[in-house]
Amino acid sequence: MKSMRMIVWLLGVILVLLACTDTSTPESLKPEDKPVVVKEEEPVRIGFSMDTLQEERWLKDRELFKKAVEGLGAEVEIVAANGDDALQISQAETLIQSGIDLLVIVPHNAAATAAIVHKAHLAGIQVIAYDRLVKNAELDMYISFDNEQVGKMQAEAIAELVPKGNYVFIGGAITDNNAHLLKEGVFKVLQPYIERGDIHVVYDQWTKDWTPANAQANMDEAIRTTNGQIDAVIAANDATAGGAIQALQNHGLANRIPVAGQDADLAGVQRIVAGSQTMTVYKPIHMLTQKVAEIAVAMAKGETVTFHEQVNNGKKEVPSVLLPPIAVNRDNLESTVINDGFHTAEEVYGKGGE
Repeated sequence: MKSMRMIVWLLGVILVLLACTDTSTPESLKPEDKPVVVKEEEPVRIGFSMDTLQEERWLKDRELFKKAVEGLGAEVEIVAANGDDALQISQAETLIQSGIDLLVIVPHNAAATAAIVHKAHLAGIQVIAYDRLVKNAELDMYISFDNEQVGKMQAEAIAELVPKGNYVFIGGAITDNNAHLLKEGVFKVLQPYIERGDIHVVYDQWTKDWTPANAQANMDEAIRTTNGQIDAVIAANDATAGGAIQALQNHGLANRIPVAGQDADLAGVQRIVAGSQTMTVYKPIHMLTQKVAEIAVAMAKGETVTFHEQVNNGKKEVPSVLLPPIAVNRDNLESTVINDGFHTAEEVYGKGGE
């Protein structure tokens, strides 16, 4: 009987305790009132694989592209292979493995870098060819200047000065598709003169790796094989023009033979002022870097990008954006490269800027 009373008493205590316990969720712990932690979106990461930084022009591309990408709130990692195909492929693989959102590439070898595009696509990463086309690859976008038009501008400027005579063509690197496009432009303009017998191309050679030293060796050979009977020179860029002009100078021919280049390198522009180089073709790099940065970041975010041109790379019609180049000579230096801030007047003309 005592045990029964004890059990009843314990049950009563339990019931009292249960009645006094509030099993509802406190206001401070209600799910709808809990603070929501929003994770900040990580910035887009762009990889930039460059052929080389051994020329003045590409140093400008690197700095301007970095500034443009970061100005859009994205990040960029830049590597340069300095003309080494195997190294460029290896560097690009490292960028891909690091988790970049999109790859931009300046190919050294238009064909060899197709492997990079393939590897990037396997990782779900799109690829933009910057200034130079990647051949035979499922390339996503190509952004450059109209390089055939560059060659046309060079040939038009020189043919106006020398409508008849012996021409030397110092080409760029045979591995660079731009060098082929430029040559096509040059010879489209020269062909009618050649067919009439007014112009004779007495020397035509590619320049390995675009180097001034190789261009100088080519020009030395041209002078030797023609016994110096040369009336005009068209060089694939200002670096090769510089090498050609050095050879002309060594043979006492500088400032007497018109020479065309391209890129508006400072040394090339200074030679125009000095009279040893006739013209260059200015490609406003700030326009190129800004356009590539805008498209790269948009594509990395999955946004739709519009384009109005296509360029066949041997594999597909690649969506393309081609910007217009500008022919530059002594008459319009100030209104182009100097006015744009590409070079200062002091850099071009020396102390005093005149």
